[in-house]
Amino acid sequence: MRCDRIWRNARLATMAPGRDGLGVIEDGIVACREGRIAYAGAAERAPAALDALEIIDCQRRWITPGLIDCHTHLVYAGDRAQEFEQRLEGVTYEAIARAGGGILATVGATRAASEAELIAASLPRLDALLAEGVTTVEIKSGYGLALEHERKQLRAARALGRERAVTVLTTFLGAHALPPEFAGRPDDYIAEVVGRMLPALADEGLVDAVDAFCENIGFSREQTERVLDAATLAGLRVKLHAEQLSNMRGAQTAAAFRALSADHLEHVDDDGIRAMAASGTAAVLLPGAFYFLRDTRVPPLGALRAAGVPLAIATDSNPGTSPLTSPLMTMNLAATLFRMTVDECLVGFTRAAAQALGLAGSTGTLEAGKYCDLAIWDIERPAELVYRMGFNPLHARVWRGA
Repeated sequence: MRCDRIWRNARLATMAPGRDGLGVIEDGIVACREGRIAYAGAAERAPAALDALEIIDCQRRWITPGLIDCHTHLVYAGDRAQEFEQRLEGVTYEAIARAGGGILATVGATRAASEAELIAASLPRLDALLAEGVTTVEIKSGYGLALEHERKQLRAARALGRERAVTVLTTFLGAHALPPEFAGRPDDYIAEVVGRMLPALADEGLVDAVDAFCENIGFSREQTERVLDAATLAGLRVKLHAEQLSNMRGAQTAAAFRALSADHLEHVDDDGIRAMAASGTAAVLLPGAFYFLRDTRVPPLGALRAAGVPLAIATDSNPGTSPLTSPLMTMNLAATLFRMTVDECLVGFTRAAAQALGLAGSTGTLEAGKYCDLAIWDIERPAELVYRMGFNPLHARVWRGA
């Protein structure tokens, strides 16, 4: 078999389902042909006459699938350092939001920025993710809250995928907060989201999925259902910010629409977990926000595990509640704060994250036929990727075989 490139003398953590733990192969080979994995497995079982134009000796380094950050708000302008100071003095996130800060502060800055300025501001954040092995990233809108500004955000997100060798998926989060011009009129704003914004942005090819903030400082369950219903009718997959600050039965709503994921979930209950398990909806856990907001209510990991809900984790990179651009630190936070295992953290940033984006068929594991997206690490054991803080052992990042 003639391939474009082969990585040999490597230890693989394939993340493939059905294998024990991380799917470790001690003497492994990954072969790439036309951007996809042609073979990933033990050297002794490789196809006869496996050859390539370029053969790379990994010198016993570890290869994992490229990391997948499946929940970010990467495109925005400005910062919220002042709010960080307020919270250090005891002001709650909810109080800041109700006083006109929070998301709306970033909305003002983002509306004032041009598309080019948003791209320039967001590229360093994207580069930080890529430097730690990310090959796929989801980017949400939700800081425009008006058609022209949501469009601008989504166009900027698409542009990031052209500026860098990375897969970018865009999510329309128009139902993120109530913009000031709709103050006191949430139903009217939802009508704008579903009747004007979503159809226009979808027709322009700017939307891969649709999200909403179902929360006591966001939108009600009924308003959220209107958004998800419109997205489904438009043929778009959905996901949901659910049960972060309170139990709004968002997990059940997500499951009813067969959402790709329900995200945050600190307040999810047993009914919500059962519904997610039945619908195949993944849980996306966001320890950066939990840490940054100094939350104390841990997501019910034991119940989620017992129900067999896929557990993904992500940076939730955003200016107000998780200004985090390190997947490695995110894994450490998930382990230390949520008591996730090393295997759960690594699967959570690969296979489970792919599932949370609807990409399980094309990425997230080292298996033949999937995109050749790899992270190659200078480590002795996979636990180092979760254990270290502020240290990046990435040796090389491979996207689509290059």
